[in-house]
Amino acid sequence: MTDWDLRKLRVLRTLDELGTVRATAAALHMTPSAVSQQLSSLAAQVGVPLLEAHGRRVRLTDAAHVLLRHTDLVLAQLERAEAELDGFARGESGHVRVGSFATAIPSLVVPALTALRRDHPGLTVRVHQAEAAEVYDLLAAGEVDIGLSLAAEAPTGQDGRYDRTELLTDPLDVALPAHHRLANSPGLRLADLADEPWIYGDAGPWHDITVSACAQAGFAPRQAHVAADWRAILDMVAAGMGTALLPRLAAPERTPGVALRVLAADQPRRHVVTAVRAGASRRPQIVQVTRYLTETAQGIARSNVQLS
Repeated sequence: MTDWDLRKLRVLRTLDELGTVRATAAALHMTPSAVSQQLSSLAAQVGVPLLEAHGRRVRLTDAAHVLLRHTDLVLAQLERAEAELDGFARGESGHVRVGSFATAIPSLVVPALTALRRDHPGLTVRVHQAEAAEVYDLLAAGEVDIGLSLAAEAPTGQDGRYDRTELLTDPLDVALPAHHRLANSPGLRLADLADEPWIYGDAGPWHDITVSACAQAGFAPRQAHVAADWRAILDMVAAGMGTALLPRLAAPERTPGVALRVLAADQPRRHVVTAVRAGASRRPQIVQVTRYLTETAQGIARSNVQLS
């Protein structure tokens, strides 16, 4: 019987997700040569080729995909085993790593962890800020235990690797130059801004969220400027360079030169999602941290209802 090495299996799984040896090495904090050695050793163990040349890159063989299908089941089962072993404890001590996109940290993550630290001082949490799309890479590499990411639509079903749950629907308000002709227009709708120049990112969840919200309003936004930093976006709006959708989690109390309008008729939203590796959601420490995140999100949601 083959003496399986989980580290080698994780290297193969990460290569399948990221596509290149170099990216795999960076994600796992290894050298490219070490990644290649691990995969060569694994191929020798199983007795079949796992990689084949594809131009200047490599791709997984059919045999490798068969191995990964079983690897996902094994890793998920091991996560469940850890969850059961952790069940002997009450989840009031230990260490949890949370990966989160930037705008969720001040208004969601920090209040939740402040309350958690007050009630359970023995349970420590490390926060890792990352782009929303990078959270899943951190989960896959074992760098974080809970990931907060974004989606244009609420998650449905599971993909076998992650358990994903909607934590919060974050309303999107529109930021207009203060002197804009529609800045004080009653009953403003998103469709009223179909011909405006728009400011948003060029890729990732926030790009998809903006395009999806506008599509639901019946138009494709004309991207005048590319930006992902909220301070930069608001400065450009204040300068009259365009309009932008602004998630309420990111909204400042007041920005000179910017009119923030609630789109009550449309109510566009983005979805804040929590993700954990499949089988890990029952670990007491993860349950504890998720509970505090959920309670904080519920408080934010109640405030949003009052504003809308």
